[in-house]
Amino acid sequence: MERIKILHTNDLHSHFENWPKIRRFLLAEQKDPNATVYTFDLGDFIDRFHPLTEATSGKANIELMNEVHYDAVTIGNNEGIGSAKKDLNQLYDAANFDVVLGNLKEPTTNQLPDWACPYKILETADGTRLAILGLTAYFPLTYAPNGWRIETVDTVLPDLLAEVKNEADVIILLSHLGISEDRRLAKIYPELDIIIGSHTHHLLPSGEIVNGTLLAAAGKWGRYIGTIELLLKGKQIIDFKISTVTTDSLAMYPDDEREILTLWNKGNQLLEAESVGFLPKTLSNDEKANFPLTFCSLKALQRFAGVDVAILNSGLFLGNLPKGMVNMGQLHQILPHPMHIIKVTLPGSEIKRLVLEMEKARGFLRHFPMVGMGFRGKVFGSIVYQGLSFDEKTQRVSWLGQVLDEQKNYTFATVDHFLFIPFFPTIEIKGEIEFIFPEFIRQVFADYLSELS
Repeated sequence: MERIKILHTNDLHSHFENWPKIRRFLLAEQKDPNATVYTFDLGDFIDRFHPLTEATSGKANIELMNEVHYDAVTIGNNEGIGSAKKDLNQLYDAANFDVVLGNLKEPTTNQLPDWACPYKILETADGTRLAILGLTAYFPLTYAPNGWRIETVDTVLPDLLAEVKNEADVIILLSHLGISEDRRLAKIYPELDIIIGSHTHHLLPSGEIVNGTLLAAAGKWGRYIGTIELLLKGKQIIDFKISTVTTDSLAMYPDDEREILTLWNKGNQLLEAESVGFLPKTLSNDEKANFPLTFCSLKALQRFAGVDVAILNSGLFLGNLPKGMVNMGQLHQILPHPMHIIKVTLPGSEIKRLVLEMEKARGFLRHFPMVGMGFRGKVFGSIVYQGLSFDEKTQRVSWLGQVLDEQKNYTFATVDHFLFIPFFPTIEIKGEIEFIFPEFIRQVFADYLSELS
């Protein structure tokens, strides 16, 4: 009989407040004398809402991961899309673990990036071989403008399985694909013995069995740590136990809070050392003052995207920007979102439809609490236009003061968040979308303030 224990983390999203506990637990479990222990991460360990992640382009996260000796990891969309291609190509330079990833390619060569391998074979002391595969979520709209080609799971997985089936006794997929996709894969690829899942932040406290494949997942933000215990006979799984450990249940040591605060402060110090420019007056986001901070950001979008009209929501801004010298630490505090700028082109008739969608949702969204889709704020806030106006009485939409021509195409700029949330379907259904990489909205705003200075 042979015992194998798998420890897994996922979707930490730079929530380092749980990291000291996670690290202690993993390091202790790795010393289990009665089992061969492997440790994996499923991606989205990085999130640039944390100042240290932002200041180091994620490299500080890799230093933390190195502390727990992962055997393999895959990437999530926060690594793949939230990092400029240049930064992602350097992200794992100092990693002491392998990145397994089968569906992200260089578009010109159709090859995996140098920092990734299509799979990894792990062999226990008893000779049992585990094939570790990794796949990440398919987002062609955002990977392509960032310089990558993302391939569908069904394009790459059959070949990967064919390649490893004679090399491995157990096949494990590190999946940053989401629970629905994990269940689908289990149904149509019975060669997969275990799928460890992430991306949709789902929690499977005791796992699932789908078509004979074991599914495991451990929530989000380091609130849980996943464990899979396997009992094998003749290199075949004969029994298993899937469980999750709640990090709240783990002991917190006196130095933990100090470490957590130190990581946050270090990031802030690095960002505050990056001066942006001088602001001659305070920019508030007061609705009574007609959102001067939001309007300044709208002008930044207009200039950056080369368009006449821009649209944003006031809830993006989590504070005011005081008069004086501005630094990246301040901008990161008020604009922590990993959002890129998009240009949307629509005919005049659809622009009117979109504005009516926005006006209908305006009151509802003003105080609506938003979660996810790149949003790191509290409420959506008010919709604010620059170059566009709406007459509530006549339902007339004007573009730069002129009545819309329903047959003419118009282009405006906004953040990609407007595409991903479900409130404005016209953007996705009828819009011609252009993503502008790699700048996030705060960098666009920073560049605008720098130019003004």
